[in-house]
Amino acid sequence: MGDAGAIGAAAVMMEHEIEPVKGLPGDLPKDEAIVWQGSPAWQGLARGVFHTRLVAVWFAFVAMLAFVAGGTGLLGAMVTLGVAVLGLGLLVGLAWLQARSTVYTLTNKRIVMRFGMALPKCVNLPLALVESADLKPAGIGHADVALKMHGRFPLGWLQMWPHVRPWKVGTPQPMLRAVPEALVPLLADTLAKADPARHRPVAVAAPAASDAQPMGVAA
Repeated sequence: MGDAGAIGAAAVMMEHEIEPVKGLPGDLPKDEAIVWQGSPAWQGLARGVFHTRLVAVWFAFVAMLAFVAGGTGLLGAMVTLGVAVLGLGLLVGLAWLQARSTVYTLTNKRIVMRFGMALPKCVNLPLALVESADLKPAGIGHADVALKMHGRFPLGWLQMWPHVRPWKVGTPQPMLRAVPEALVPLLADTLAKADPARHRPVAVAAPAASDAQPMGVAA
């Protein structure tokens, strides 16, 4: 089986309503164990996915223009601020619900992403197929971790949203959103142990001022 076929068979999206183990579609095999499990920080999702800061700045700018205009503009400024509060509240609520419905599980063999507010879905990512992990800051003590898979990732960008690297629509990369930075060394160590046949450990990227840049060495 080729690389594309291997990853296609492994990264399967399954819809389910009942999970025997939290965050997993089934019981783990005897030779597999959970190394880490957690959910995104809703604050990181609010800023990184729903862009609440950018929305707040835009509403503040519009309200300021209305206030400076004076006259009936004062009423417009108040209305704008009211709409801003409602809009930001909605976005924060969506971020909270998204975080609550998401569970990331790292085992000694794979990464499982369970997400979906209406009907949970699971995506299995074998560690042996992870080429690199790129980090980007997602608030104090948290980071987004994009996973570059070996071969072409079979699931679409919209199928994975928001747990996918932004702007990589043509070549989707799964992304762990707003996870604790303490997960980074644990992930790097687990990736290195998952495939002893690797000539070099998998690259794990450090937070950078622009986008993510590798800090480790490539597979």
